[in-house]
Amino acid sequence: MITAAALAALATACALGSWRFTTARWTSRAPRLAIIVWQSLGVAWGLATTGAMLAYAVLPYEVGVLPGLIAFARGEAPLEAWDPLHVLAMIAGLTSLAVLVVVLLTAGVQALRARRRHRVLLALISRDDPGVPGVRVLDHPSAAAYCVPGLRSQVVVSAGALELLSQDEMAAVLAHEAAHVRERHDLVLLPFAALRRALPWSKVVADAQAQVELLIEMAADDRARRYCSPRRLATALLRFGTAGAMPTPQGMLGVHAHNVMARVDRLIKPGPELSAFVRYGYVALSVSLLTTTPLLWVYQL
Repeated sequence: MITAAALAALATACALGSWRFTTARWTSRAPRLAIIVWQSLGVAWGLATTGAMLAYAVLPYEVGVLPGLIAFARGEAPLEAWDPLHVLAMIAGLTSLAVLVVVLLTAGVQALRARRRHRVLLALISRDDPGVPGVRVLDHPSAAAYCVPGLRSQVVVSAGALELLSQDEMAAVLAHEAAHVRERHDLVLLPFAALRRALPWSKVVADAQAQVELLIEMAADDRARRYCSPRRLATALLRFGTAGAMPTPQGMLGVHAHNVMARVDRLIKPGPELSAFVRYGYVALSVSLLTTTPLLWVYQL
């Protein structure tokens, strides 16, 4: 019973922490660290929520969640396990776990299919341009710049973007898109998009997804300014925002007009870095969440 209560308390703490984290002000000063914290909160919440129900369901086995599920699968169920409350908890826990896994796999498969179709389309309608080597160019008047993530990643810009931006600004945008590809931000977003599908009514989940989307843009900005002037990138973002950029295709990562001013402000006037004490504290929190929850699945308290 203690294990179930501990997992339920952890799930509640993760939910409350996520709610408070959506309004945290330090995240823009350390977007990569904030992404790690968001990921640890999401993983811990999912495992703790389903684990709390399953821990109560396998309570008659007098073992941890995972050993209890193995014993249940083998048909080694004591008489107390067939109590209606334990049966209901088992059904609810397994259903919740199955929904989370299926939604995640479905989101991944759909993203892969969308990218495969888009690569085929790009092979037909895009072209190379000697002015931007290694980049596919779309003959479209609207401004667009995005990447097709994956093992065969591609960076795509439109003819409208080439006309809109100067050479230095375009270099900054391409560095930003290359950062998305290099850091696999598509994989960072995938679990949050899947969770949004599983819980479309949850404001906390919607806010979490929006926060992570902004954080990966800021992380890509930080990576890009290692190779270009921050002001050039800020100017390019403003141009995209005022020109009305073309929507990024589904499953891709690209420049869009959302939260432009927040990103421009931090590029032009970057805030102070977080202290080492705060950084190590959040790293320790993430490690604790990612280790404590699986241990509660294995061992009984």
